[in-house]
Amino acid sequence: MTTVINVPPSLDEQTFEHVVEQLAPLPPDQKVLFDARRARWASPYGLTALLCAAQSRTERADFAIPEHPDTVSYWARAGFFRHAADVFDLHGTVPRSRETRDSSVLLEITPVSQSDDVHTVVSRIQSKAAEILHGELHLETAAIMGFGMMLSEACQNIVEHAGRGGWVSVQAYSWRKRLGRRVVVIAVCDAGIGFRQSLESAAGHRRDDRWGDARALQSAVLQSVSRHLSRDAGRGQGLAGIRRYCARWECKLSVRSGAARIALTPEWDEDEAMRDGLPYFPGAQVQIIIPERLPGEPAPAVRARATDRPR
Repeated sequence: MTTVINVPPSLDEQTFEHVVEQLAPLPPDQKVLFDARRARWASPYGLTALLCAAQSRTERADFAIPEHPDTVSYWARAGFFRHAADVFDLHGTVPRSRETRDSSVLLEITPVSQSDDVHTVVSRIQSKAAEILHGELHLETAAIMGFGMMLSEACQNIVEHAGRGGWVSVQAYSWRKRLGRRVVVIAVCDAGIGFRQSLESAAGHRRDDRWGDARALQSAVLQSVSRHLSRDAGRGQGLAGIRRYCARWECKLSVRSGAARIALTPEWDEDEAMRDGLPYFPGAQVQIIIPERLPGEPAPAVRARATDRPR
């Protein structure tokens, strides 16, 4: 018997939780159908997390393709169907693969499983990202230079900690309703072992009664704790670098792993700082939102000292 998982019409970091709520109670070998026929829009996080949902199943899942032609066209340009064919049995009409020329897609969905993939991702996106960050988001040279580092660190997290491959996608679009300006959105998602299990593998790790996914996220994101720190002082600092970048340029960083989610929010966002007891979803899912700087705003470097502390 096949269980139907309904994909919301608008799929992003928040609404993907509806997918997880339906999926979490099922055993991994339960046959499922992801029904996206009514989907109209999806963020980079929504698309990469869908691939992770399929990757987490031991029984290959079915996927009903969106019926609206604009949706299918955009998902194709974002590279979703190219990778979905590897993890889903697709049902519906898939458009022919073609090179993306949509300026909003800075980096179509790209698999990451080893360090060479990370270098490829950064080199492919560097010039186009610089054009968007400077020309459309009006960010300074320092932000553009740090962007490649941050993207590299986010992808490297999959290589170091996931235990299996994942996906990255980067897009730029207008957030008129929520923010009133342009943004660049980075999504890096995997269905691997997650932060808690990764930290538990460190030599000398000790668990207590409060240990769980939430504590693991706090340790990794806020305190830069890593399973590598005890034996290699040069590793495990990726999230610290991402956190500093986000604080300086007033980006939003959110990380979900297991049954918890942590968010470091700038003044323009009111997301919850920590959510625990969520339906379980394997691996780690990272989203970074870089906002446009509007004319007349104070220089971010001036405000960085106040916002560089975890909140």
